[in-house]
Amino acid sequence: MNDQNQPSTNRGRFALLATGGCAVLLFLVALIAIPLLLGPQYLYQIADRIQGATSAATVEFTPRVVPTYTELPVTDVPGIQGEDEILSLSGFFDELGPGVVNIRVFLEQGGMIGEGAGSGFILDQNGHIVTNDHVVANADLISVIFSNGIEVEADIIGTDPYSDIAVLKVDTLPYDARPLQLGNSDSVEVGEWVVAIGNPFGQQSSMTTGIVSAVGRTIPTAGTPFSIPQAIQTDAAINPGNSGGPLLNLDGQVIGVNAQIASAGVNANTGVGFAIPSNIVRVVAPSLIERGSYTWPRMGVTGTDLSLLLRQANNLEIQQGAYVDGVDPDGPAAEAGMIGSTGTRAVSGVEAPVGGDVIIAIDGEPVLSFSDLLVDIAFKQPGEEVQLTILRDGSEKQITVTLAPRP
Repeated sequence: MNDQNQPSTNRGRFALLATGGCAVLLFLVALIAIPLLLGPQYLYQIADRIQGATSAATVEFTPRVVPTYTELPVTDVPGIQGEDEILSLSGFFDELGPGVVNIRVFLEQGGMIGEGAGSGFILDQNGHIVTNDHVVANADLISVIFSNGIEVEADIIGTDPYSDIAVLKVDTLPYDARPLQLGNSDSVEVGEWVVAIGNPFGQQSSMTTGIVSAVGRTIPTAGTPFSIPQAIQTDAAINPGNSGGPLLNLDGQVIGVNAQIASAGVNANTGVGFAIPSNIVRVVAPSLIERGSYTWPRMGVTGTDLSLLLRQANNLEIQQGAYVDGVDPDGPAAEAGMIGSTGTRAVSGVEAPVGGDVIIAIDGEPVLSFSDLLVDIAFKQPGEEVQLTILRDGSEKQITVTLAPRP
């Protein structure tokens, strides 16, 4: 990893007859047969109402639809609020779908016209749309299709390959289009229900559901040696064409931008998808809108987590930290005197790097993994100084590194 581091409403009726043995028998037969004939939704209604039914009484009811997915409470979605209100997934889609767009990309290469597709979401009323950088990179023409079918041309106003975020702009928004609200990705927890809306395989306005299956993942970027920290992992189905679309929590807030899948060679959903955290969008998007780019800091090291193999090879007693494997000779870390691996050593027949510094704290805060280091560096500014506590040759040392801009 690199610090330079996706029922019908039929009305049914039944009567309870308290008139002799035949009536009771007919009642029992009807009680079993009617629900089987009319469908499973009636079983729920009968279960709800049978307890209070009295003899010779006629009970009328309107059958309810049994959802294919358990409806979950949502309290903060605009227009669907209230302590006792339940928002169905269809209601969720109706409310938030107009904030998601289909993106078509056309580019010319060697006299041939190629076409790509992705997704995006409306950021504000000024026509700014967030998507992935890899969706629109090198595009000659970009069209945006809104949920109502209106298609317009869009301009790229800023891209950032380091975070895989791009911002587009359209001149006008349709009357029913709506911006989506950014949530706080730092508060996302494993097990939360999430919804992905996008255009997988070009199938416009498709919605899938799942849970957050992990947080704090580090994912690579396309075409750069840097990584994106704090990515959200989900089992909601994400496929080609979902890139750039929103991953939403059940408050209707965007907590991530769908960007990648782990597919083991199969270019389709296998239950492991990744979204760029919304707090990166919070940082990057305003800069892209204002000046077309964002400047990230770098320290100039490559490394990995402090594994058991590394600990044994380097005779380390500590359990956690960020092992520095390589140091960019022209980077800030080299200037501060940091050292990377100097060789390898075999442990049970497996070669492991040795001699590199181990970062155990930054500005006094513990560093438990290389991902921790990435996060701490990523949200600082070029020119800012960081105080590193490192282990070298069994001794602690303090090193001050002045961060530089990424090239």
